Amino acid sequence: MPARTHKTLFPLLRRMSDGRFHSGQALAHEFNLSRSSIFNVLAQAESMGLTIHAVRGRGYRMPEPVEWLDGVTVADHLGTVAEAYTIHVLDSVDSTNTALMAAALNGAADGTLICTEYQQSGKGRRGRPWHSVLGGSLTFSVLWRFENGLQSLSGLSLAVGLAIARAVNRHSRHPVRLKWPNDVLVDYRKLAGILVEVQGDMHGTAFAVVGVGLNVRLSGAQRDAVDQAVVDLAEMGVAVGRNRLLADCLLELHAVLTLFRQHGFASLREDWLMLDAYAGRAVALALPDARSVRGVASGVDETGAFLLRDAQATMRSYSGGEISLRLDAA
Repeated sequence: MPARTHKTLFPLLRRMSDGRFHSGQALAHEFNLSRSSIFNVLAQAESMGLTIHAVRGRGYRMPEPVEWLDGVTVADHLGTVAEAYTIHVLDSVDSTNTALMAAALNGAADGTLICTEYQQSGKGRRGRPWHSVLGGSLTFSVLWRFENGLQSLSGLSLAVGLAIARAVNRHSRHPVRLKWPNDVLVDYRKLAGILVEVQGDMHGTAFAVVGVGLNVRLSGAQRDAVDQAVVDLAEMGVAVGRNRLLADCLLELHAVLTLFRQHGFASLREDWLMLDAYAGRAVALALPDARSVRGVASGVDETGAFLLRDAQATMRSYSGGEISLRLDAA
């Protein structure tokens, strides 16, 4: 994993994003580098997950044109809702959640957004790494501030999942579904993950940093690096550009958050249940104390807690980010 990206990396890649061949000589002249430096910069891009074809006598090209993120384009797609966000587009960052958490503690405003082309060390749930792909992921974090304390935030990650599913479903023929508490799935394969980190008082001011990672186009090697079944938008036949997709996510997040602020998760519960991928399925929950409980998935309650009907037909609720849900193979 490259510790620091070459300063020419992103200008060079934006120059090549038309999908045409560019000779090493011409690129070296344009960027005032040696041809070997151009080779090294493009090798770094490949180490970050981008595919680049090199053909003797013709030069270098990206087999798939990449639409790079652009804050002005995203704001144009947002229309009047753009006022709710302050958009920062970064080429590379350790983690959008880590960067935004630091900004939040420094007083960043509600609606501050950090999106990036590449994460050096993205974070997933339960301490797992989140693999992001240069040009092949949509990775962003949003800051929301709340006046009613941490106790008002139950179900927030489910609300976020609902918004992301709705945004993708605007463009997909394959219905995107939800897995408690915060995965976005297609046919039980993971399309997007959500990480919500909160700080503040139980009943005073609080804030949430909401991180989203969405698979746009993964190579075979990138799929193999992930320890679960994954899917990407390219495989689903979704061809929408990343700027439009980010704007759609932000529009749906704004709509969901408006309801959530006023009425909590209860106002979104019915919509979430309609997209519940596990409803009525035999499942197993792995609990933080290493116990496993089995039963039938029965949706969620008004706080966003998972409902499980056990063998005695007793309904029990479970909540907490350290619980893992899976289909019961038995």
